Amino acid sequence: MRKLYTANHLLEAYIVRDLLENAYIPVRLFNEYAQGGTGEIPFTHTYPEVWVVRDPDFERGQEIIAAYERAPQVTDSVLCPQCGEENPGSFQLCWQCGGGLELAGDKPRNR
Repeated sequence: MRKLYTANHLLEAYIVRDLLENAYIPVRLFNEYAQGGTGEIPFTHTYPEVWVVRDPDFERGQEIIAAYERAPQVTDSVLCPQCGEENPGSFQLCWQCGGGLELAGDKPRNR
């Protein structure tokens, strides 16, 4: 087992874990519940870590993480055609009503 990634927060560790597992790379999360120990132990020891289980997957895992880090941040938004609620541009379903945002065709976007 080798440490592949240290995340800034738990949500980021979950995203990286899911990306790797979707590529059939088994991983383990460490320090998943360590943030409660901040103050008792150094905060850098509480950062969530993603470790690959099989050493041969390490390089491919690095490539997947590099692609994740290069991906542009989506900052635009789209209005739901059913309820008018504003949603992040990356959503496919409205968080408010569950309506399909891809059905809007030419989506009205806010910047």
